[in-house]
Amino acid sequence: MSTVLFNTLDLALLFTIYQCVLFAFFLLLIKKGKKQSNVLLALFLLSYAAIPLDTLINFGEAFRQFSIEFSPNVFYVFGLAYWLEAVLLLFYVRSLIYKDFSFKRINLLYLLPFVLYLFYETSNWYMIDSTTKIAILNGYQIEAEPFHTRFINLFRECFRTFCGVLCLLELRHYQRQIKNNFADIEDVDLTWLKILVIGFLIIKVQAVLVTIGYMTSIDLHFAINYPVIGQLSNFMVMFLISFLIFFSLGVSNLFHGIDSSIVTTPEKQSIDPAQVSALTLYMEEHKPYLNHLLTLDNLATQTFMPPRQLSQVINRHFEKNFFEFINSYRIEESKILLTKEENSKITMLEIMAQAGFNSKATFNTFFKKVVGMTPTQYRREQREQ
Repeated sequence: MSTVLFNTLDLALLFTIYQCVLFAFFLLLIKKGKKQSNVLLALFLLSYAAIPLDTLINFGEAFRQFSIEFSPNVFYVFGLAYWLEAVLLLFYVRSLIYKDFSFKRINLLYLLPFVLYLFYETSNWYMIDSTTKIAILNGYQIEAEPFHTRFINLFRECFRTFCGVLCLLELRHYQRQIKNNFADIEDVDLTWLKILVIGFLIIKVQAVLVTIGYMTSIDLHFAINYPVIGQLSNFMVMFLISFLIFFSLGVSNLFHGIDSSIVTTPEKQSIDPAQVSALTLYMEEHKPYLNHLLTLDNLATQTFMPPRQLSQVINRHFEKNFFEFINSYRIEESKILLTKEENSKITMLEIMAQAGFNSKATFNTFFKKVVGMTPTQYRREQREQ
């Protein structure tokens, strides 16, 4: 940014820091929900709090001179958070999506840019004496920055954007896999998490544009009002953090994680006919689908079959996902209930519940898809016969 921030922007940045720190400590103290997810979200918030603090120290009218007098070492240290926050958000999303999420060695690759930048800042800033640092800070002009500094900043923002795209891809993968794990998906609401991920992705894209803007202005002498884009991002972050605080706790506690090992592969695989027969017999005799809380893991336990193998049997042999497989049995059960004379007086909600459905919308939609008419129309047609 080529100009100091206005007081209103200073207040927005301070409020963002306050929200992030307060909510992070709240997450670390509560015991509800997934502890791992809460810790990752808290670390993400603390890292994000460091970013507006870095902005205030470097460009805030009321903060820059005070920071120089306090200690030149506070400059750039909080900027390390740029390399962490997007990675922590990615880990947080994955911890919600995958119930068996754990850190592996490959995850360390996401931290490599942070480590490399830490070495870079240590050798180029923290190893020099305080007098030289103060002289550099007092004579600082953004136009005088070396080109490699601007290139590093551009790489940083592209890396953050890349992590944001990965978050979005993880959500898309979750949406494709959810029906392979659950028969009732009405209460799986990804809206809040999508808004969060897309919102921060937009901010990261804006950061790329800001960086390109000031590189273009300095290196190509083509004036672009890039500070305006950056200032708009500050307000967007403040509102996104508020949104996150308002929605995340209540919803994330109910989030249905999936097993990362259960991934449907496109190629055909041989299926044991004995497993198919055993599953079919169990479904017909024990009717586990009448339990509206039935999941792939529950059914796997009941049929003494590994979840991954059960998923493959359902997908390969029956050519359905778990959602379609279970609800097709529920539809057949509801058809039987609707044709019984003694059920002529009971409501559709009672029929739905007795058949194992927990959602009226799923019941009506799936019934019409399979049977070709609504449950009410089917009941009427059966009475007329």
